Amino acid sequence: MFIRSVSTPCTISTSRAHATNLSPVMTGMTSMLMSPAVPIVLSHPPVLRMTPPPTSKSDCKPVPGIKPPKKRRRLSLIKVADPDDVLKHYVSKVKKPPTEDCPICFEELCCSSGYEESKAISIVFKLEKCKHIFHKSCLAAMYSSGPKDGSLQCPTCKAIYGVKHGNQPPGSMDYHVIPFSLPGYRECDAIRIIYNIPPGTQGPEHPHPGKRYSARGFPRHCYIPNNDKGRKVLRLLITAWERRLLFTVGVSATTGESNTVTWNEIHHKTEFGSNLTGHGYPDPQYLDNVLVLMELASQGVKDEVL
Repeated sequence: MFIRSVSTPCTISTSRAHATNLSPVMTGMTSMLMSPAVPIVLSHPPVLRMTPPPTSKSDCKPVPGIKPPKKRRRLSLIKVADPDDVLKHYVSKVKKPPTEDCPICFEELCCSSGYEESKAISIVFKLEKCKHIFHKSCLAAMYSSGPKDGSLQCPTCKAIYGVKHGNQPPGSMDYHVIPFSLPGYRECDAIRIIYNIPPGTQGPEHPHPGKRYSARGFPRHCYIPNNDKGRKVLRLLITAWERRLLFTVGVSATTGESNTVTWNEIHHKTEFGSNLTGHGYPDPQYLDNVLVLMELASQGVKDEVL
């Protein structure tokens, strides 16, 4: 049987409070709130805006002064397999090693290296620019474990010898100007960068050769302002892409997934119209941080490459 619920109306009677029952503080606050001279502004919480408004293909324009991606020459990487052919350009022999540990194998420099099969005293090398000292066999083992691109990076101070390349998987990088502005850069429109890397199989330069790697979240869209400094950063990012430095294969810091494509220590702005995640705008220090203070320069991508 259907039963209708009946609600009894409730009448609340109100009466005007006597001024004598209110404290002077409450009376003053009430007067301020009721005064037409005091506007009441209701603020809205910030809204996450990851992407710009829909943009047609005809609205996307080339970046001034930078060749479109399809017309850029693909760089071929020179492989140097023999570590001795690389080390000889950047080191000098230490005749009398100091009594300290090698920063790579943690064995004493005056003794044999942890990478030597025999117990004979190892040859000790000093890097020319930074003057840090290592066993020769330790430097050779470190070089052989990398992309074998003819470059060397000091494990102590990160000084780069030669032109550094990474192990970024194959993919594409696109960029164009869109007719929208970024927060903090209302005087110019924005550059959108699109990275696309498909899943694949790890090569000999990756952590687990022959094993499949995943590629989550692609294509990835990133944004920089279309001004002089933004275009300079774009040129450096293009160089870093060609040197396979922007992505790597490893463990995701976000999900903990292993054998997946991850960012490689060069931060990008993936949030278009807000900065709720910390990866958006306004951020007046971002271009300087990417350009000089840390990331691109630490990978050997500097102004002189332009």
